[in-house]
Amino acid sequence: MRFNNGSCGQIVEANQLPVWDDVITEKDKQVYEKAGYGRRGGLGKNPAILVIDVTIGFVGDKPEPILQSIEKFPNSCGEDGWNAVQRTVELLELGRRKHIPIFYTAGAPKVDDVIAGKWAFKHPRTMEEMNRASNTPDAIPPEIAPQKGDIVITKLKPSAFFGTALVSHLVSLGIDTILATGCTTSGCVRASVIDAFSYNYSVGIVEECTFDRGEVPHKVNLFDMNQKYADVVSLSAAKEYLSSFPDGGHS
Repeated sequence: MRFNNGSCGQIVEANQLPVWDDVITEKDKQVYEKAGYGRRGGLGKNPAILVIDVTIGFVGDKPEPILQSIEKFPNSCGEDGWNAVQRTVELLELGRRKHIPIFYTAGAPKVDDVIAGKWAFKHPRTMEEMNRASNTPDAIPPEIAPQKGDIVITKLKPSAFFGTALVSHLVSLGIDTILATGCTTSGCVRASVIDAFSYNYSVGIVEECTFDRGEVPHKVNLFDMNQKYADVVSLSAAKEYLSSFPDGGHS
């Protein structure tokens, strides 16, 4: 089965403007279109859902404006993160009903400068005790907490693939498609999407289920990944895709 909706460079719904429409210049849109980027790649027969780094460290311990949230959680994306969590609930509920494999990523504890690597220099607040504790698998919000059968991948770097066993799990399950959700769009989502693309997986990025601390980085990176590495799809389109599989599993 192939799932291929929408036109070149557009989010799936034909009557809906792309989320990046207000930040990408008309000249840039014309350049990418004329160069042939943005063709829909389509989604395959055996998907997995990947929930990237949705922890308390990236959303805070409650919905509140980002400037308040980052006082306690320096990586927090504030209310945008919690909005995405609620939409991710919908995707996971349907995915579980269809027995779609679900993977989560979260940071491994960065206990010292050596393990933290360049994070300790590029973002010194990553070494704060509260920040370390709030970005581990134990800190995934209960609304989307892993359930029996889900796989949690711990990582030290942005990509879900770098230095982890993710590919071996995907190969074992015969996965050909990644539905990417989580944060940040410009960081760990982007790194994971590019690696998934590099491994020749079909990739769908579920727009409403991704988020970033910055509005412009979020939109620009969705635009760029949609042009080159993945299909940005709406939550409704992702649910339509998953609904095409029988309840209780797919083949």
